Amino acid sequence: MGQRTATPSPPVAERQALVIGAGLSGSAVAYSLARRGWAVTVMDQAEGVGAGASGLPAGLAAPHVSPDDHLLSRITRAGVEATLQRAQTLLHSGTDWGLTGVLEHNVGGKRRLPQGGQPSNASVLASPAQVAQAGLPPGTPALWHAHAGWIRPRQLVAAQLQAPGVRVLWGQHAHSLERQGHGWALRDALGQQLGHAPCLVVASAFDSLGLLQPLPGFAVPLNSLRGQISFGHMADLAAHERQLLPPFPVNGHGSFISGVPTPEGTPGWFIGSTFERQCEQALVRPEDHEANRLRLATLLPALGEAMAQQFDPARVQGWAGVRCTLPNRLPAVGPIDRERWPGLCLSAGMGARGISLSVLCGEMLAAELNRDPLPLPPELSRHLRAERYANPS
Repeated sequence: MGQRTATPSPPVAERQALVIGAGLSGSAVAYSLARRGWAVTVMDQAEGVGAGASGLPAGLAAPHVSPDDHLLSRITRAGVEATLQRAQTLLHSGTDWGLTGVLEHNVGGKRRLPQGGQPSNASVLASPAQVAQAGLPPGTPALWHAHAGWIRPRQLVAAQLQAPGVRVLWGQHAHSLERQGHGWALRDALGQQLGHAPCLVVASAFDSLGLLQPLPGFAVPLNSLRGQISFGHMADLAAHERQLLPPFPVNGHGSFISGVPTPEGTPGWFIGSTFERQCEQALVRPEDHEANRLRLATLLPALGEAMAQQFDPARVQGWAGVRCTLPNRLPAVGPIDRERWPGLCLSAGMGARGISLSVLCGEMLAAELNRDPLPLPPELSRHLRAERYANPS
C-alpha cells in the first residue's frame, strides 16, 4: 500500500541498525528492519521482555473515531489493521490475542461516527443485541468496532524480537550517544562503548528523553504518562458476577477485558487504566485501584456494582507503567534531524495507544530507512515524522 516510488535500498554494509529499547516500539522497528534484510541489534536496560510499559498484561487494539475522521482517527485505524495483521502472523489466537471486536460505551456522548464514504473496516453503531450482551440498558449509546480485539503486549514483543536477523542484548544501561565516524556510538555511564552502527534508533519510550535531550537543539517534547490497571482471576468471581461478564471487551471510559490469561497464565479480568501526567514512577497505588473500581462502575454499571468486592486490597492485583506522550497525541517517528544528525532516528510518543500504533510506526521507520514505499499516504505520514519538530511546517 505504498504511496511513492521507492529509490534503491541502501548498500548492504549500511543496512545495520542499533535499536535502543526492547518494548513495543523497539521490537516493532527491529522486526520491520530485519524483514528487509537488515542486521539489527536491540539493547535494553531490563533483564528480559516486558519490564517497562510493554509489560501491560492485556490491552486493546481498537480504532479512534471522530465526526470529521481527523488525523488521529485515520492513523489509528491504519495502525490497528497493521497490529492485527502482525498478531495473526506471529501470535496464537485465543491465548496471545483475540479478534473479538470491541464495544465502545459512548460515555457522555463523546464519540460520533463520520458520515458517508467510510472504509470497509469502519466502526458502526452498536446493535441493540450487542448493547444487551454488554449488560448495558437499552438505548445506551455505543459503537461497535469489528476490526478490533485484545492483545497481550509481552507476547507480541517477544515474537517480534525472535525474528531472524535480530539480536537482543539485555542489561545494557545506555547513558549517552555520540556521532562517531559514519555512524553512532552508544556508551554506558563509565564511557564504555556498548555498540556502534550506521543507524541508531531510540525507541525507549520516556527514557528516550534522557538520551536525546543533551543533543543541542533537540526539540521533541516527550512527556511521561503513568497508567495503572487493576486485575484479578476469573476463578475468584462468584456465579452472579460471571453472568454479567460481556462476551467481548468494552472500552469508552477505560477498558474492561475478561477471559484473557493473567501473567500467571490463568484466565483473568482487567480494568484500566488510570492516566497521570508528568509522573515518572511506575508504582502500584491503592488509590488507583479505587479509581479503576469507579471506572468500571461508569463503563459497565451493573458489573461494576457486582464486582465491587473484587477491588478489596486482599484480592485485587495491579500493574503500572510509564508511557510516553506528545502534545498532539501523535507519535514521533523516523529521522530526528537528518542534516545535523544523519542516521539518528526516533520511534516514541504513542501514549496509551502503543498496541494500536507501534507496528505501523515500525513499518514507517523501516520503510523510510530502506527507501521503500511508506505504509501511509503523504498527507498522513508527514504528521508522524519526528523531523516535524526540527523543521516545523
